[in-house]
Amino acid sequence: MERRNQIENWFIQYEKDVTHFLVYYTGTTDVEDLVQETFLRAFRGFNHYKKEAAPKTWLISIARNTAIDFYRKKSIWQKLKERLDQEPSSPSGFQTEELLLKKAEYAKLYDAIHELRPNYRDVVLLRGIAELSPYETAQVLGWTENKVNVTFFRAVKKLNERLKEGEYFEQFIG
Repeated sequence: MERRNQIENWFIQYEKDVTHFLVYYTGTTDVEDLVQETFLRAFRGFNHYKKEAAPKTWLISIARNTAIDFYRKKSIWQKLKERLDQEPSSPSGFQTEELLLKKAEYAKLYDAIHELRPNYRDVVLLRGIAELSPYETAQVLGWTENKVNVTFFRAVKKLNERLKEGEYFEQFIG
């Protein structure tokens, strides 16, 4: 009974955080099944929870592993590009210039994140998108906090370089 109550409380408390992380991690807003599977896995593995990590950190670790398992045979980033292409237009049926620019910026950001090495991509998603602390990110990835901080710094630097390179090339293409 304690396990059920605890997972229900965590669902109420952290469901939005898990959903938000999964939306950014997978590139789709259709993550309900992954969220459900995350909490189901947490329920099943509750006895293995050592309380060394915060519940939110533990749940995001499970969410990350759930997404990896779910998309193992499919490219997450290909699905992300498809979703960007399928985003609904404005209510009037026409996309405003602002909406088109925002969509293009998001596409560039997702492409730039995709081009990062896997460990850079993971730390950017966890620290920058899911807004986990260095300690929580270290718990999710099984790293030290120092490694998280150094890798995040390098990843953001590389991400900025890629985004600036894109702007440079667009001047000549456009």
